[in-house]
Amino acid sequence: MTEDNTIKLFKCLSDKSRLQILKTLIHEDMYVELLAQRLNLASSTISFHLKKLEEAGAVTSRKEQYYNIYSINEEIFKSSILDIIKEKSSEAELQRRREEDYRKKVIENFFDYGKLKNIPAQRKKRLIILEEIAKAFQPDKEYTEREVNIIIADYHDDFCTLRREMIGENILSRENSIYRLIND
Repeated sequence: MTEDNTIKLFKCLSDKSRLQILKTLIHEDMYVELLAQRLNLASSTISFHLKKLEEAGAVTSRKEQYYNIYSINEEIFKSSILDIIKEKSSEAELQRRREEDYRKKVIENFFDYGKLKNIPAQRKKRLIILEEIAKAFQPDKEYTEREVNIIIADYHDDFCTLRREMIGENILSRENSIYRLIND
């Protein structure tokens, strides 16, 4: 089910009359006038709601003599909410690009010729800066505190704060005065 179809379905399900129509159709297939009589609604109201439900794929119709007989499309309701949420979003690539653009902007604003101008106060921006500095460390290599300080000092004079932040954000690990880059 596409994202647009999911949205249509959820909008349909949010209306009390449409939900009552579905609850009635789950027991037996019906035509508009019978649904109107059972639900005490006007035939035109039932037709309007059935059109919306059919557009969302919640019901199907078939012609029998003079009547359109409506039935619930059980297949569409067999998907769990989790399955629907797990489907790939058409917005995913757009969101990834926005995030990448934001990262680039933060790096441009806080770095000048490879040097960190100041440490961001906002956690999200600070994390981006720390991840950028972490690129200077090699995976699976052990570093002494002095080596870590020298690497970080190339970016900013307050290497103690940055080192502490990198440990606090689980970018670096420290065990027995040995530092390692934490691999994701």
